[in-house]
Amino acid sequence: MEDERPVFDSLMKHEFISVIVRDPQFHREDFWHSHCDYEIHLHTNSIYFRRKLSCVRRRFSEFVWLRQRLQSNAVLMDVPKLPPSIPFFSLRNPLHVNLRLNGLQSFLEIVLQVPLLLSDSCLHLFLQSDLSVSKMEACACGRTRYSVAQAIQRSARRQHPSPSDDSDNESTTSSAGLDYSSEGHTQTPPLPGTDSAPALALTPPLPWP
Repeated sequence: MEDERPVFDSLMKHEFISVIVRDPQFHREDFWHSHCDYEIHLHTNSIYFRRKLSCVRRRFSEFVWLRQRLQSNAVLMDVPKLPPSIPFFSLRNPLHVNLRLNGLQSFLEIVLQVPLLLSDSCLHLFLQSDLSVSKMEACACGRTRYSVAQAIQRSARRQHPSPSDDSDNESTTSSAGLDYSSEGHTQTPPLPGTDSAPALALTPPLPWP
């Protein structure tokens, strides 16, 4: 056991999580309704994440949902705040765009340095799946026929399809195209990382229950 400790310490020193919020896009739903979403690019070798590279798009209201869920699950700690809502937000206004992007980026960077929050399945679904808020909520609570890990894996296959994935298209019962047996998972089990370029330093992970 003593020989393994230096190896573990060395891995932790080189563990990183890099997140970038970028490319705001405006979407008009109808004459009266529109929204803006943002690309979230994640690159990591952290043991907390199954996917080491991922890219999803999320709107501000989904960030609000994430913060509420994180705060609800981390009762005794204060989750970092989101940037304030901007009335009449406009992509043509550089000040609006920069304030929103910088605020969302700062929020995620702080969250990703807290081991307790890194263990929250809502964070993993938000960053690495394309599920809607209602489906993320149901999946995190174990009310779906697919686990958190399966949702993330399926999203990765849709983003980067391969010929071997053709058989997966036979049964789709949700808008996310998922049809798996429920495993009731509420946390994403970690896998060892492989990369080594440092970005955000992390404290050692908490033991899994």
